[in-house]
Parts: sequence; C-alpha cells; structure tokens
Amino acid sequence: MVLAIKNERTVAKEIPVVDLRGERSEVRKVIVKACEEYGFFKVINHGINEETIAETEEEGFRFFEKPVAQKKLAAPAYGCKNIGLNGDIGEVEYLLLNASTHSIDQISKSISLIDPLKFRLRAYTEAVRELACEILELMAEGLGVPDTFIFSRLIRDLDSDSVLRLNHYPPININNMVGFGEHSDPQILTILRSNDVGGLQISLQHAVWIPVNPDPSAFYVNVGDVLEVMTNGRFVSVRHRAMTNSEKSRMSMAYFGAPPLNACIVAPPVLVTPQRPSLFRPFTWADYKKATYSLRLGDTRIQLFRN
Repeated sequence: MVLAIKNERTVAKEIPVVDLRGERSEVRKVIVKACEEYGFFKVINHGINEETIAETEEEGFRFFEKPVAQKKLAAPAYGCKNIGLNGDIGEVEYLLLNASTHSIDQISKSISLIDPLKFRLRAYTEAVRELACEILELMAEGLGVPDTFIFSRLIRDLDSDSVLRLNHYPPININNMVGFGEHSDPQILTILRSNDVGGLQISLQHAVWIPVNPDPSAFYVNVGDVLEVMTNGRFVSVRHRAMTNSEKSRMSMAYFGAPPLNACIVAPPVLVTPQRPSLFRPFTWADYKKATYSLRLGDTRIQLFRN
C-alpha cells in the first residue's frame, strides 16, 4: 500500500492543448512551448478512429475482468502490483506488449482464445505509432532541426523497442492511494489515452501535483528521457504518477515510442551551441535501459548521463 506524502499538495492548472487541425506553424509553436514548460500536452483532432479506440478499450477491460489464473496465462506480458525488477509496488495490473505487429499477434494467442484482441491491438498500435511520428516531426520542425525525421525515424525503425502497455487500476476503498508511483518515462515519448476516470497527475516542481482531467476523446503526450537528451535539455521529461479511484475502474493505454537498442542517443548539432553546450554524453538505448532496470521507479536516471 502506498499513500501520498502528507506535505504534498495538488494545484489546478490548465494543460496545454494542441489541435492537430490547426495551422501547422502555430501547432509547432504550441508543441515546442508545451514541451519546454510542461513536458506534457493534450492532443485533440488527432485523426484516430473512435471505433478503434473504443474496441481496444473494450477488449482490454474484457481481459482484465478474467479470473487471475486465466490472466496469468498471458505471462510475461501480464503483471500485477509489481512494477519493474527492484521492488516497486503499485495498485495496478497491466499488459505490457512489444509494439511490433508480429509480437502483438503472437501474444494475442495467449490473451484471447478467439483472438479479437490481436486485430484491435494491431490497429490501435499502428494508429498511435503514426500519431507519435507526426508529433515528433512537428517537434523537429519547431526546433529548427534540418532533418525533420530525426526523432520519428527511431520509432519507424523495424528494430524499434517501442511497447504498448494497458494499465488497469481497480477501485480502492482508500483515499489518496498511489496506484503507480512518481516517475518519468525513459523512452522518446508516450502517447496516452484513458477512459473517463481521473487519476493521472503531473509534477512541475517537487511535491506539487497537477491533476489531469480525463478526456476519452483526446490523447495525452509526455516527453520521455530520451527526447530530453536529444533536444539537449530544451524539452523536459515530465514526472508523473497515477492515483486510484474509490468508485470506478480506470484503464489507460500507453504507447511508449522507443529507439532500437543499438541507437546512439545524442542531440543533433543544431541544438548544441557555445551558449548551450552538450548537457549529456552519448549513450545507446541499451545502455539507458540497463541503467533504468538497475534503479527504483522514482529515481532520476537521466542524471547518470550528464556531462
């Protein structure tokens, strides 16, 4: 059981909103500003089919409603309470899937005997991957990087280490319970969607939390550690957590866009200047994953690679 710390406080604050149907130059500006100040923003008019989203959520809930013994047949994709390898505990159960089409098709055989989840997850994963790439290309344009595919190319790579995670937070009859503890995401960026139950909070300063109001029609994007490094600290890898709900289950679907294991993580030359020298030493995604698994959930991993 993990309760929120007593001296913490929550504050209401508007989250930046990006309308992808807006004028492209304006969209770029809003995204860059949001990533520099929040490391987080809401996306509307994203173009992903509502039916694909609804069917994926429905199949996810159907899976989590199964008896535990049946859910464990999906191991190692299925997990409950244990987060990572170093003793972190949360009030959450989850499905963690490699986001390649082949891997999703394979794991679907152990998730559902009639295999409907395979087709739902495949369509959903392909859609959010394209959304992630579109946003990453807008980011590169907004930063003035000549190679506007420098970020998205890593996710489109056939060897991309991207994953899809479905998190289920059952109702807990205790107020102020932390379902998934404070952390930053190690990958490039996360595309998150949840049902109409609140719980997500982001932190822009220590012990101050901003609740994110749920909007099932929208997606939320947060900057990951790798993107902070590749923007030479221009963008902020946001710290966040999930709180439980005492009345209704919450389910979130998170796509974590990641590079291939052998990809060298370094900022492009245009973002390194005499006025802003390189903040981080180069490393591979495999190096960073190894560091991630050696630490606790809430540790600040990115500091290990600072110059």
